[in-house]
Amino acid sequence: MTPRAWFAFLDSQSGKEIPAAARFFFAALTGAGLSLSFIGLNLQIYSWVSIGLLLMLVMTPKPRLAFGCGFFHAIAFVLTSVPWIATVLSVHGGLSPTGGWGVLLLIAAAWGVLTGGLTWCVNRIAARNAKRACIAAPFLWVTFEFIRAHLPEISFPWNLLGYPAGTNLAIVQLTTVTGIYGLSFVVAAFNSLIAWADVAKSTTIAKRLGIIGGVAALILLVMVVGEKFVPKAVASHSARAVQPNFPEVESYGQDWFGVHREDLAELEALSLEDTAKHPDLIIWPEAPAPFSWQDAQFGRFASRIAIEAQRPFLAGTIEWKSGQLPSGAHVQAPYNSAVMVDGTGRRIFVYDKIHLVPFGEYEPFPLIHRVVASVSSEVGGFRKGTTRVVGTLPNGFKFGTYICYEAIYPGEVREFANHGANLLINISNDGWFGKSAAAEQHLRMARVRAVENRRWLLRVTNSGITAAVDPYGRTFTSIPRDVRGAADLPYDFRTDLTLYTRMGDWFAWLCVIVSVILVGKTFIKSRRISTSEE
Repeated sequence: MTPRAWFAFLDSQSGKEIPAAARFFFAALTGAGLSLSFIGLNLQIYSWVSIGLLLMLVMTPKPRLAFGCGFFHAIAFVLTSVPWIATVLSVHGGLSPTGGWGVLLLIAAAWGVLTGGLTWCVNRIAARNAKRACIAAPFLWVTFEFIRAHLPEISFPWNLLGYPAGTNLAIVQLTTVTGIYGLSFVVAAFNSLIAWADVAKSTTIAKRLGIIGGVAALILLVMVVGEKFVPKAVASHSARAVQPNFPEVESYGQDWFGVHREDLAELEALSLEDTAKHPDLIIWPEAPAPFSWQDAQFGRFASRIAIEAQRPFLAGTIEWKSGQLPSGAHVQAPYNSAVMVDGTGRRIFVYDKIHLVPFGEYEPFPLIHRVVASVSSEVGGFRKGTTRVVGTLPNGFKFGTYICYEAIYPGEVREFANHGANLLINISNDGWFGKSAAAEQHLRMARVRAVENRRWLLRVTNSGITAAVDPYGRTFTSIPRDVRGAADLPYDFRTDLTLYTRMGDWFAWLCVIVSVILVGKTFIKSRRISTSEE
């Protein structure tokens, strides 16, 4: 059999090139297919092949078509994997359904520009050497994921390519060395192997299939057999995690504590319930409630729980602090915070959320805010915290608390462990997501933070998913979603530091450097060619 490309009709050199619209349609299908690894049954197989199909589409066409393929791939992926953004904006953000989907489309377009830039780079390298483009693709993929995580003000590293693979207990251990970007690289590399098999026309089809099959078998072997060799962490402590399941509201009444007296009594009883595991820590999540230490009602309530339990009590709060406006006027500014009270009722720890949700908790760009404010008055006005505070428990061990959205930033969470935290605590309110896949996606990302830093993670949410994650990625849940309840979650303390904790995103930066070199060489060669022609 004569060696050929799998999809020769996509090859611009074959004389049978399909129309641009059809090419964009196929690219969008790869994006929608990739989303199947993040929604529904969360079948990770799609993440291992979808990008390979996308790469096949962008190897040979004109650069603008390659960019368009990446753009429409991202559009389809965003619209199908995170449609809950539109729902949140319309149900809780004051926008109409049309406005919510319009904003989601803008987010998808920004994502599309980045992915289009990636496919443009792959196409540029492929114009000179298709096999080299396949080698470059995983480096480029990680680079553009890294850029997405570090965009000023509007970064959004949600649903990175490596997360579906990270559900496997064996493969996720790689993140202790490389962080999540190492998993994205591995998955992108296998996708690149599929694309290589399409362009390696000098190699027989049988050999190409044999190589793909051999690598796939090796990956499956690691997944199946490797899990048996992952150590089991032993927990000698438990924390009382309370899931309030308060309804999402846009504002609080004047006598909120009076209206919710029975709710608070029930939650207090759940917090103080005597159990066989004798928890030594009580945790309440970030919640849609006006909890603030500056409010005497909450201060007395929180202190009473801690004193009666004779153990620390951590809760999500809104802290009000003095701040200064550009005009020089002093005002009381709100912070999304976590506060801990010790067994004597004294406040011993405060962490102010640093990475706020754009448009939900703060105004990223004044110009954009004017547009948003013209259609919604619900844009938040929280101030950013400045320090990743590490707290100390009565037994001397340290903990780090991060809030909600911060769980998706690996480079930021690692700073807690790197600064001495022996335990990670993530409090969150995922009730805004409704019954969508977002809560599950959020937990899957938070889970990888535990493995990256080899720490126990206690994740306590308002309405689910409340869980404990051991340092190797095993997840323990016992409270159903959308119900009020409490559970004793296992945990322990770790003092060891992983390579990722020590060195951070070194692997991602390596991918950035390699990508710059590979793409940069195409410009150098182009310049030499044009000079020689002159």
